[in-house]
Amino acid sequence: MKILIIDDEPFVLKVLHRQLSSLTDAEVVPCDSARAALAELAADAAQIFLIFCDLQMPEMDGIEFVRQLVAIRYDKGLVLISGEDNRTLQTAERLALAHKLQFLGAIQKPAAREQLQQMLERAASICAPAPPRAAHKKYGTEDLRQAIAAGHLENYYQPKVELATGHVVGVETLVRWRHPDDGLIFPDQFISLAEEHGLIDDLSRVVLTAALTQTRHWLDAGLDLKVAVNASMDNFNDVEFPDFIARTAEKVGVPLTNLILEITESRLMKDPLSALDIIIRLRLKRIKLSIDDFGTGHSSLTQLHDLPFDELKVDRSFVHGAWQNDAIRAIFEASLGMARQLGMKTVAEGPEDREDWDFLKKSGCDLAQGYFIAKPMPGSEMLGWISAWEARRQELV
Repeated sequence: MKILIIDDEPFVLKVLHRQLSSLTDAEVVPCDSARAALAELAADAAQIFLIFCDLQMPEMDGIEFVRQLVAIRYDKGLVLISGEDNRTLQTAERLALAHKLQFLGAIQKPAAREQLQQMLERAASICAPAPPRAAHKKYGTEDLRQAIAAGHLENYYQPKVELATGHVVGVETLVRWRHPDDGLIFPDQFISLAEEHGLIDDLSRVVLTAALTQTRHWLDAGLDLKVAVNASMDNFNDVEFPDFIARTAEKVGVPLTNLILEITESRLMKDPLSALDIIIRLRLKRIKLSIDDFGTGHSSLTQLHDLPFDELKVDRSFVHGAWQNDAIRAIFEASLGMARQLGMKTVAEGPEDREDWDFLKKSGCDLAQGYFIAKPMPGSEMLGWISAWEARRQELV
């Protein structure tokens, strides 16, 4: 396996080569230009599992190189390393993530040995075998309609833990489509399809019913969790939606106080008055409401003003790396401050390493949810995971 390092400065290239060679058994290949790196990729792409790339280079800069990686469908690890300011690095990071690259992080020059070690560990984790999932392809309305009817949707659950104690207090429900031919299909490939073609109510009812049923199983096993389910704004055009939830919860024997609806305004309200009617009725039934992905898209101050939310989830783009980035940290802390003044609980999405965890513990944020804690899992695995988490929790708190 090979690692490429790309920098036009000979001294920096030499130092990086020496540092990485002392940390890994992989072959470290120095490239003094982006074009030289592209030639290496053309010759031996299968063996290259990690690239460290400078941003500021003549002829082809780091951003142009990222564009070329997208064009050749490079799917291994990428680290940006540069002397540019934090804001520039942060913007470059957002670009890499938007391109769906396996972006592992950004490092400011000069690179510390510990930072390089961390990137190597992240690269090793993404190269590990993963559960099979479907290729990113488009599906038709009838495909999804049949999947809903045939029971091919499955719920996965990602734990939420209390930062002060490390105790597991809830989960977020994340739906998957188990395709008979294509394997596991993630929601970014079918939720928009459901919203655009009138299937979101049927899909949401299936997800809610399964989540409430799973909650009952956990309660029977002595596990009392708050279970969050994502709701589309299109669900709030159906005046029967609150009654459906209440009937389903009563049927399976789950208190409505165990349910949280997470709302992301990814689509504009078709009928604002109807939506407000439904949202108020949900609150009257003691169903908690959470504003998801705060700080992105349409999730905004307007929603905080207009809707009776109980919980604010800070988007991962303002969580991961906030401990070392002044701009991200300022937005994160401002979000927490607003939530506290409005009497809302706060959830930090996306902590990925110990540094993120330690920062969040000191911040006063209430809950955290992210890969550092656990990836989403089937409901049947939750009890076993909690037993393993208890041992790890002692080290973190």
